[in-house]
Amino acid sequence: MADTAPLPAPAYDPDAGAVDGKPRAAVFAAGCFWCVEGVFERLDGVSDVVSGYAGGAPETANYEDVCGGDTGHAEVVRVTYDPTRITFGELLRVFFSTHDPTTPDRQGADEGEQYRSAVFVADDAQRRAVDGYIAQLTKAGSFRSPIVTRVETLTAFHPAEEHHQDFVRRNPGHPYVRAAAGPKIAKLCALFPDRARAR
Repeated sequence: MADTAPLPAPAYDPDAGAVDGKPRAAVFAAGCFWCVEGVFERLDGVSDVVSGYAGGAPETANYEDVCGGDTGHAEVVRVTYDPTRITFGELLRVFFSTHDPTTPDRQGADEGEQYRSAVFVADDAQRRAVDGYIAQLTKAGSFRSPIVTRVETLTAFHPAEEHHQDFVRRNPGHPYVRAAAGPKIAKLCALFPDRARAR
């Protein structure tokens, strides 16, 4: 994770100059979806965050199967946002600043392909933005180890079971929330105080 300052803005942002305010979506994987959802729900300009699964077959898009680590799915969040208030590029900055994109198939104690770092892109513009930003951060030496974040084509998004939705907000005292999600949310608030909204 970025430690002391926000990462630089992406050189290319597909939402730059957006004026229509039509909701758009982005899908991110950065470890346990509870933590990732907890971060993105705090962002001004984000209207909805849904935890789910992407990257595998529909019939295995459930928590029990995905936890086995061999379905191809990642735990993801689908972020719906207003591009006139927050852009895809700004979401990328938050994504790379609040998780470790250098650990393959792992975030903290959570290990397995389902916890990989990935952006599931919906179109060529998103792919260009992610590929370009990874190259930009690599050239700048923003991380001590190579970035292993995958750029995958979004073929389908499968919402997770209802009890996984809004987990951090509904369970602030849960030990995992305090240990894993809390530091990520604190990092967001420290690095992006103008973007993070109070709960």
